[in-house]
Amino acid sequence: MKKLRVMALMDEELVPPDTLEGLTDEQILNWKTEYDVCQTLRELNHDILKLGVSNDTGVIRAALLDWKPDITFNLLEEFHGVAVYDQHVASYLELMKQPYTGCNPRGLMLAHDKVLCKQILQYHRIPTPLFTVYELGNKITPPKKMIYPLFVKSATEDASFGLSKKSIVHDAEELVDRVQFLFDETKTDALVEEYIVGREFYVGILGNNRITTLPIWELLMTKLPKGEPNIATEQVKWDYAYQKKMGVKTEAPTDLSKEMSAKIIRLCKRIYKSLFMTGYARMDLRVTEDGRIYVLEANPNPNLSYGEDFAESAHVAGIEYGDLIQKILALGLSYRPAWRV
Repeated sequence: MKKLRVMALMDEELVPPDTLEGLTDEQILNWKTEYDVCQTLRELNHDILKLGVSNDTGVIRAALLDWKPDITFNLLEEFHGVAVYDQHVASYLELMKQPYTGCNPRGLMLAHDKVLCKQILQYHRIPTPLFTVYELGNKITPPKKMIYPLFVKSATEDASFGLSKKSIVHDAEELVDRVQFLFDETKTDALVEEYIVGREFYVGILGNNRITTLPIWELLMTKLPKGEPNIATEQVKWDYAYQKKMGVKTEAPTDLSKEMSAKIIRLCKRIYKSLFMTGYARMDLRVTEDGRIYVLEANPNPNLSYGEDFAESAHVAGIEYGDLIQKILALGLSYRPAWRV
């Protein structure tokens, strides 16, 4: 690929420094993805502009007109502090006729609205846990037809925001308390679904019209106390000390049959296409002891940090980190929104 002018679009609080010298892992955690991507773009010999925004599209417009990037590397996960508003930023880039990396606005909308996503999956007969929704501020009436334990999470937030062991509830009283906590903590609707006991797998996907799946990846907690649930809480994802204590790691499973692996891959491809996703994504699934597969979430534009799940599974597939970033750029340049048809 020729040398490009790349505008890296990110939250203004996550604009990384040019060097990690003197910084600890804990200090760089919040903006590690932004640093890894920007540093790799430099190493690939692209010109790069780091642009931080939070609530003003005028900043984006000015940079597009003044700097004239060939493509925007979209690392922005929210706007006005609202997670689902990232779809509007992608729409704005399309209105400005600016190529960008990652998922298109429709795919972002369908996947990030977890309720709508599950409704679409049900329509396509793709297995997902039974669920109900509690709108923010409404009366919390425990469901009568769902079987405990249940799992309570935000209907729109990602990155495990608001998730802990208490997210699994075992009776009506715990359910009401946890939904109210989620209302207070996230200021979003609450999605309550049946808790699936099983192994947790992730599958990375790359592509627009033609898609490629990365090796199946598994979340493991090697030091988890007996009886404790293996769920990806905030601590599991973001607390290094807790990760070490619980022996948290992710890796390619070695004991899946060819038939089960093929079934998981086919299912993930169906999800990607059903949600009109492009660029790159990660599917989160659970597989029960008797082999039933349940889709938990579809995640467009997942964490791209070096050493994290998506990059590590790409590495196992023979795609080194620099090649991965370059491939994501190429997919952004080849994507055809309406203005390019």
